[in-house]
Amino acid sequence: MPSPIILPRAVIYDWDNTLVSNWDTVREALNHALVSFGLAPWGPEEARERIKASLRDSFPRIFGERWTEARDLFYAYFAAHHLDGLTPLPGAETLLRHFHERGVYQAVVSNKNGKFLRAEADALGWTRYFGKLVGAQDAEFDKPHIAPVRMALEPAGIVPGGNVWFLGDADIDMECAHGAGLVPVLIGLGEGSGFDRFPPAHRHTDCTALHRVLYGLVDGNGDTISLQTAVETVPTRTTPTP
Repeated sequence: MPSPIILPRAVIYDWDNTLVSNWDTVREALNHALVSFGLAPWGPEEARERIKASLRDSFPRIFGERWTEARDLFYAYFAAHHLDGLTPLPGAETLLRHFHERGVYQAVVSNKNGKFLRAEADALGWTRYFGKLVGAQDAEFDKPHIAPVRMALEPAGIVPGGNVWFLGDADIDMECAHGAGLVPVLIGLGEGSGFDRFPPAHRHTDCTALHRVLYGLVDGNGDTISLQTAVETVPTRTTPTP
């Protein structure tokens, strides 16, 4: 028997490349810091594979003892440009509205700095959909640690568990979901090489595809729908980590 999808009590989202596209600005800001330090800039594929961990976790490995100088360069560039290139991904707001109208609690756990995360949600008019927007450095530890997940669910009094979905585009999101005991839901092709260890429970090409499943779930067959007949399977990208 195929496993059913059951409407969750809460949904936690990754932000970049799950709900919005701001990728070019992130890479440009990182390359600004790299070049300023005499390092080679990262191309699109290298950046997509390597930009997943939070800045406070990744920059010490990249820039060594001077990582705070690189951080300041990155943030200055990003602060000046991040709203210019911000674009909602297909079906994202429709999906948010769908859950919101059905009383499903929604939150964000991102490794983007919390100040920028909340500014972007405000700029899109999406803050009203979320009970909490948790970015890097808001919790004691960043994703994939469980700490930001607990912070995101706290306003609703929900304990991390199997009635909570975590939607993301990368293996670090699936790792976070597994570690917190949530249902890992992959959106897109899958960024990273860790899906053998942290596989998604189900996957969808984009938010529009997931919404199609949920529309049938709520308005068609009641409270469950077959994974076998409704979920789109997409290939997982497994580029080795440099």
